[in-house]
Amino acid sequence: MRGPDEWDGRERPGGPGERPRIPSPRPAAEDHGPLPDLPPVPSARHPGPGPVPDPAPPHDVPAEYESDDHPVTGDGTDPSHPPPAAPSHKVLKSLLGAWALAACSPEETAAVEAHLTDCAACADEALRLRDAVGLLHPADSLDLDPLLRSRVLEGCLGRRPPRIPVPEWATPYDAEAAKLDALLRDMGEAEWRAPVRLRWFDGREPVERGTTVAGVIGHLMAVDGMVATALGLPDPLGPSAPEQPGPRRRTEAYWRTLGEDPDPRAPHDPWREQSQALIRTASFAGGGVAELSVPYGKFTLALRDAFLDRAFETWVHAGDIADAVDYPYKPPAAGHLHRLVDLAARLLPSTLAQRRRDGLASPAQRLVAAGAPGRSLHLEVEGSGGGDWYIALDSPAAVGSPEHAVAHLALDSDEFCQLAAGHISPEETAAGQDGEREAIREVLFATAALSRL
Repeated sequence: MRGPDEWDGRERPGGPGERPRIPSPRPAAEDHGPLPDLPPVPSARHPGPGPVPDPAPPHDVPAEYESDDHPVTGDGTDPSHPPPAAPSHKVLKSLLGAWALAACSPEETAAVEAHLTDCAACADEALRLRDAVGLLHPADSLDLDPLLRSRVLEGCLGRRPPRIPVPEWATPYDAEAAKLDALLRDMGEAEWRAPVRLRWFDGREPVERGTTVAGVIGHLMAVDGMVATALGLPDPLGPSAPEQPGPRRRTEAYWRTLGEDPDPRAPHDPWREQSQALIRTASFAGGGVAELSVPYGKFTLALRDAFLDRAFETWVHAGDIADAVDYPYKPPAAGHLHRLVDLAARLLPSTLAQRRRDGLASPAQRLVAAGAPGRSLHLEVEGSGGGDWYIALDSPAAVGSPEHAVAHLALDSDEFCQLAAGHISPEETAAGQDGEREAIREVLFATAALSRL
């Protein structure tokens, strides 16, 4: 920096004490037209015209080429243009990751590898990164596998069936099967072996049967198979299927084969695939299959009611599994629960008639005239999914009506479903009662008789 009295060896402009003036910018030469071509500049080491000879190698520079303005060192380098300085330790350390992935330029690679010979800390880090790179998946071609699309679609469809219009009478089963599948996917192998108590009412008294989680899923799959065969799908029991249909016979037949498989989770995938096939087939078939008959042994159900029956049993047994493995489980949605309660209420007149034929209920009152409606019971189910039904007491073909109601029975929806599942006995039911006691008792026992293995 110049002192106050210095001005670059030249006379300072202005008088004493006056600040130097900064000259105004000069116009560029290009502002006055294109620049003329410059004549070739002769070499500083070979003045004069003529071609410029090729320079000698740096280590063999003639003495006459040296001068005070362009000195040449012994190794041929020009001290006025020193080589670039090596990168700092911090920069080289930041390049270790790229070096391990072989992503550095040749110059960076050479600098990093030269640094690793002198820095033990970076050498250890480089070794650790190179080992980590070895664990990565090897580089593959960027060309996609032509079968990738089909594999992705297959995986998606196996995880969740495609969204198609599902009939309303099949939506409760679709929802309950999906809920149970989610519960099963959260369970470990040990929980599949957890003991489960299946309970039902055989018409006279409560009955229990012990099994495992795997046994419960096998039971559901065996009984769902009756609906599957009605829709033309394969029977999950195959050659071991009994000749006479019925939930209990089919369940016993499946349990005999289940003991041969050491994997307790074996029934999960077949049950899930069958439940999804039932939903897809019923959805694609349209409304024409709703009245298709499904044999249940002593009785038959229309396909629409069979799907509701399977939804009810899937929910009940999912609750049995959840209790066995201490897992929280929610009841069906209100709209679905109402359909399940409605199915049980519609089955009560025929169940009452069957109990009379088996000698388990008092005889029906003789109708005054042919076609008379007979007595009715007002069944009131309170809470989520509840409603009012009038149950014909004397004939399954009759239609109940408020005008001929001789009794009123009120139950909570959860308690009504537990009674219909056989989880509580008729004597234990806390119900609001009014009217003929015998009629109320018959309806309570008929509701419990809806349950079965």
